[in-house]
Amino acid sequence: MPDKGPAVKPVKGKITISRELCKECGLCIHFCPKKVIVQSAKLNAAGYQSAEFKDNGECTGCAICAIVCPEVAIEVYRD
Repeated sequence: MPDKGPAVKPVKGKITISRELCKECGLCIHFCPKKVIVQSAKLNAAGYQSAEFKDNGECTGCAICAIVCPEVAIEVYRD
């Protein structure tokens, strides 16, 4: 049998969302492939319900959320 090499470790990610920059557009929620972003029940100073990261270990750090965010409110980190 051919050697398949070392097992590939799946990439894990984490995001932070600036509550005050978020304007509740929902693009990050819609486009997240792992559905780890939800709408928060808390309001920011402008009265918007910001997006919130639900860290369940499934985020891959793909950065789609940050790319589609028109307010540049999301930072992405990868392990």
